[in-house]
Amino acid sequence: MNAPATISDRLTATGTAHALELRGVAKLFGALAALEDIDITVRPGERRAVLGSNGAGKTTLFNCVTGDFLPTAGTIRFFGEDISLFPPHERIRRGLRRTYQISLLLTGLTVIDNVYLACAGVSRNRFSFLRPRRNDALMSSAENLVHLVHLDAVRDDVVANLSYGQQRQLEIAMALAGAPRFILFDEPAAGLSPTERSELIEILTGLPGHMGFIIIEHDMDVALRVAESVTMMHNGRIFKEGSPAEIEEDPEVQALYLGGDDG
Repeated sequence: MNAPATISDRLTATGTAHALELRGVAKLFGALAALEDIDITVRPGERRAVLGSNGAGKTTLFNCVTGDFLPTAGTIRFFGEDISLFPPHERIRRGLRRTYQISLLLTGLTVIDNVYLACAGVSRNRFSFLRPRRNDALMSSAENLVHLVHLDAVRDDVVANLSYGQQRQLEIAMALAGAPRFILFDEPAAGLSPTERSELIEILTGLPGHMGFIIIEHDMDVALRVAESVTMMHNGRIFKEGSPAEIEEDPEVQALYLGGDDG
């Protein structure tokens, strides 16, 4: 019988593990197979795009990784640890974050208040009701995140008064609270103007190099400019994998996705 792993063993394993590893992941809704036999490996710090038309299984994949859905079959590992059956809050504690297609912002509060609360929510003192002091470490973290997503000019504005693009930038700042190890971005460019999309690309490419992410995106231009690897999905399965250049030039991808309606 093997001896139980020590803390040192676990730290060593985590340091050499993949950031995210899915093996044989499937998700059934009754007789409907939303995901079938998904194998994905993402290195620490890697930026990957997951592309595909509506119904391809992209959001279901995210929901399985974050714990909103438990997989019907297969294994999900996060930095070497099996998180397949963990609830969402345990995955958050381990450094996994995501954004959503539908805004979850507190629109009656200011930008800085939203980010501060996000930082407080993943801190050890998350249940404290004391107002932040001038030298509060969480407020300093919140201000750094506001700067990182280019929202300094609207720091004290009420969120309801922001443009749609600025609200999406704020969602990214909140996902960055607590220095996550990996982030899932769910269609961050949806509904953005060309100028706002350029701003989004600048923000995503400017994230710290150690911080990996997966981005689901219908906008191929955004996805291929921020990712170093691409997974194409079709009907709940992985259809193609490769570099952005390989995916963009692949004739089967062009026939199935680039030449059709991804709406």
